[in-house]
Amino acid sequence: QVQLVESGGGLVQSGGSLRLSCAASGRTFTSYSIAWFRQAPGKEREFVAAVNWNVGSTNYADSTKGRFTMSRDNAKNTVYLQMNSLKSEDTAVYYCAAGQLYLSRQQRAYSSWGQGTQVTVSS
Repeated sequence: QVQLVESGGGLVQSGGSLRLSCAASGRTFTSYSIAWFRQAPGKEREFVAAVNWNVGSTNYADSTKGRFTMSRDNAKNTVYLQMNSLKSEDTAVYYCAAGQLYLSRQQRAYSSWGQGTQVTVSS
């Protein structure tokens, strides 16, 4: 099992930026994909972005493409989500997840989840 701990959430004005971090530990996860999902109040959890740990390839939701960038630091076992040009609709709890399917957008593909970090964008 992979353990995940998110950090970096907070309150930011519309148009601002935040960087989320997801620190991973536990079993070897170099073949895993790490994804970010988010859940806004009253809405279902949705896919944001994913990165394949081994090769660094990425996959983004249409709503975040061009504004969010996902990267990894192998030495720190940490994945990052750089969020720019934030909008009020980006307000949500952001979750980091790990799974073995390649860059999947489906929640069921991810077996390990962090506790989440709140991102609030004020207009």
